[in-house]
Order: sequence, then structure tokens, then C-alpha cells
Amino acid sequence: MVDKEKNYINYHVLISHSPSCLNRDDMNMQKSAVFGAVRRSRISSQCLKHAFNKSDYFKKVFGDPSDRTRQLGLLKDKYIKALKDEFDRDIVSRAVDFISGKNEDAEQADAVAPWSVKEVAWFCKRIQQLEGEGVDEKKLERIIEKEATGLRKALAHGLDIALYGRMATSGLMVSVDGAVAVAHSITTHAVDSEIDWFAAVDDLVEDEGETGAGHLNTQEFSSGVFYRYASLNIRQLRENMGEVGRQEALNVGAHLLHLLATVVPEAKQKSFAAYNPADFAMVSFSDVPFSLANAFETPVEPLRTGGLFRPSVTRLLDYTQKVYNGFGLDNKTAAFSIDKVEFTPLYDSLIQLEEWVKNDGVE
Repeated sequence: MVDKEKNYINYHVLISHSPSCLNRDDMNMQKSAVFGAVRRSRISSQCLKHAFNKSDYFKKVFGDPSDRTRQLGLLKDKYIKALKDEFDRDIVSRAVDFISGKNEDAEQADAVAPWSVKEVAWFCKRIQQLEGEGVDEKKLERIIEKEATGLRKALAHGLDIALYGRMATSGLMVSVDGAVAVAHSITTHAVDSEIDWFAAVDDLVEDEGETGAGHLNTQEFSSGVFYRYASLNIRQLRENMGEVGRQEALNVGAHLLHLLATVVPEAKQKSFAAYNPADFAMVSFSDVPFSLANAFETPVEPLRTGGLFRPSVTRLLDYTQKVYNGFGLDNKTAAFSIDKVEFTPLYDSLIQLEEWVKNDGVE
């Protein structure tokens, strides 16, 4: 059986995307990175996490994500409406001011930060309770500042904060160390992007018998096999969720696997529709976080019969064995694959691998 104290879940996912441009830079070009002295297509960790948060699956299993904003006026309006059946508008507004460290006239916070309506509700409740006990404002702030566990339980309702963390620089907003590290996803092989030249026809001009397009532009795109990596710190997640039990954290870990294997960013999808789920996913319980990206430092070459997925899986599994042997790792590891590969235990259903994670790496 796996050591119950192993604190990290490492996720290694191979996902093939058909022609697409899933993440763009400030020049509207496909994001890329040089690794192993060759250019790879890249999807940033910020892009992936945003896609996870906005996915239907995230909302189904975790509820609505936090509100990332610096617009305090708009935030107050939203939360006053959301909490109108529990608190009057004045106390909600004061709670937001408490958390942000700004006065009631401030329209903006110092920086964009994730806000949880449950956290604001927790502040509203504590302000009411403490003021009802005759506590003055300065003492009230000190008491609330010390009540970390209650705050973290409130934050857990916006689970993206518990997962990815939050940096706070003012007010009573609590900084949270992220429990999950998500890598920038890169292709396992070199990529030469292509340019799509496209035109938009102006129907009314065409009806008048004129020729020519109403709009001309270009868009960079490519295809490839992407390696996605993430590592979950179970102990940190339990703390961020209000000192919950290990099982509750493992349940979240299983859902994170589902997100990594199925969610695709929405950029340019109306033009490319690259809604491709993962073909292969491997998960391990470990004492340390570790990426297997170096398996692809030498870029994968296609088989003579074509294709980059199979050689990418082979490269990943070979490198995994070398790392385990070289560092004496006793990780408990399992995998899911669409196609048959040499690995044990191997599941042909992602749901089975998710259950394996929930069961702490025990079959």
C-alpha cells in the first residue's frame, strides 16, 4: 500500500491538439517557448487555470469560482445583491472595505485579487457578532485577523483560491499559499507554426455586384502533442480548506485530474474547434513534486508511419523509469491511456484513474 503520508500528487498528461491557437501573446501570435534549443508551442499556466475555473465541470463540482477584480464599487454591488437575504447593504460594504483596507469612497483596490462571496459573508457575520458584544473597531480587526481557520473554511467555497493561492498586500485580505503548481504546457516536439490568411465577405457589398472582402487578416496556428504537468501539495490544500481531512483533499485531487485531462482553453475555438481530450494521463503519489518535462528536452520525432503521440508516450514512460531508478523513488503510480501501452496499473477509463486517486493510490 502507498505510504499514507506521501504529500504530493504529480500529474503528467499528454494531450494532442489539432490545428489551433489556444493561447496568444500581446502581438496576437501563438505563445511559444524554446526548450531543448527548438521552438515549442506553449499554453501558459495562467491560461490553463483560467480555463479550469470557467469550465462547466469546475462549476458543477466546486461551485462558482472567485471573482478576480480590483473594481471595489462593482464588487460591492454584486455582493450586496448576492447577500441581500442575510445582511444589509451597509455591512456588506463595510466588510469589503475591511478586507481591502480601503475607505468607503474607494472605487479600486491596489491590485487585481480573487474575492470569495463566502469570505465576505464570513466577515459580515463576525462584524455583526463582535459589534453586538460591544467590541470596538480596532479590537475587532485584531480578533478577525487571528481567526485564520474560519477564514480558510470560507475561502474553500471559492476553491480556486485554495488551489492556486492569493497574494494580499493590504487590509484584512488573507494571503494564501497555493496548493497546486501548474506548469506551462509545451509540445513534446519542435513546432513550425503556420499562418492562416482569411477574409470576411461583406454580403451587402457583394449583393451590389462589387468584389473584394470586407476584412482581411492573418492568424498563426499549429498542432501538436502537449505535455501538461501539475503538482498538488495535499497538506497545503487541507490547510487552505480549513484543516479538512485527507480524504476531502484527495477528492479534490481527483477532480483536478479530470480538469487537466479534459478542459481546453477557448481562444479561437470558434475558428479551430480543437476540443481534444487527453490521450494519456499518469498520476503518482510522491514525497516530492517533480516534473517529467525533461523527457522531451530532446524533441520527439515522428514515427516512420507518422504520428507524434505514441513516441511521446514511450519517451515519457522510459524517462519515468530512469528517474525512479536514479533517485530511488518508491512512488505509487498509475496511468490511463486511450491506446494500449506497457504499464501497470493501466486503466482504459479516466474515471477509474480518478477513483484510484480518491483511494489514495490503492487499487
